[in-house]
Amino acid sequence: MSLISFLQQLVAPELLDRYGMQILSGVWVTTRLVGMSFTLGMALGLLLCFARMSSLGALRQSSAAFIYVFRGSPLLAQLFLLYYGLGSLRGFWEQVGLWWLFRDSWYCALLAFTLNTAAYQAEIFRGSFAAVSVGQHEAAKALGLSPRTRFWRVVWPQSLLIALGPLGNELILLVKASAIASLVTVYDLMAVAKLGFSRTFDFQFYLWAAVLYLVLVECLRRVLKRIDRRLGRHLNPL
Repeated sequence: MSLISFLQQLVAPELLDRYGMQILSGVWVTTRLVGMSFTLGMALGLLLCFARMSSLGALRQSSAAFIYVFRGSPLLAQLFLLYYGLGSLRGFWEQVGLWWLFRDSWYCALLAFTLNTAAYQAEIFRGSFAAVSVGQHEAAKALGLSPRTRFWRVVWPQSLLIALGPLGNELILLVKASAIASLVTVYDLMAVAKLGFSRTFDFQFYLWAAVLYLVLVECLRRVLKRIDRRLGRHLNPL
């Protein structure tokens, strides 16, 4: 069998005509889910990070407990607990006006991914803040800069450069982990692949899904690499 005939079997035109738009729709759902959850998780992760570094014991302990639970338990278990566990309390959520959230698998997946990535990002930010040398803080104080100015002008730019690599790894892991959203009937890329396979029993749907996940990860890798070069251009002037 020649290479061309093998590729023709892997990319059947009739299947692409029938399921091509559904696959693209699944890619869009996956991209939107990951993008929104990562962005919301970054905002929540920063708040958790500040709480972990707070001088108030209650804030430190509560944030540490949140991070411990969501980093120490599987994302799949968290998703099932939100959708099937808390979602079973319909009467309560209707009373407090939040039933719209827990009855929809999309919102439950978004919430689960946001809480999970926020716990990881909080530790990433905490480590990056701690990595800024004490001398930078002392120099900023010697210049008479206010605490807010010291943070945004001195600490934040340096810590962001340190955190960029781990944040990129977390984003890539979140892209791959997003496939489990199909288990709660979110029609993402993996769900569309499963649907196509269930109707045709053709394994190439899973091959397409794997290739598209690889393309998404590669695009993210290139973008993150470009951002890293841009932010760190002063470190390699030549």
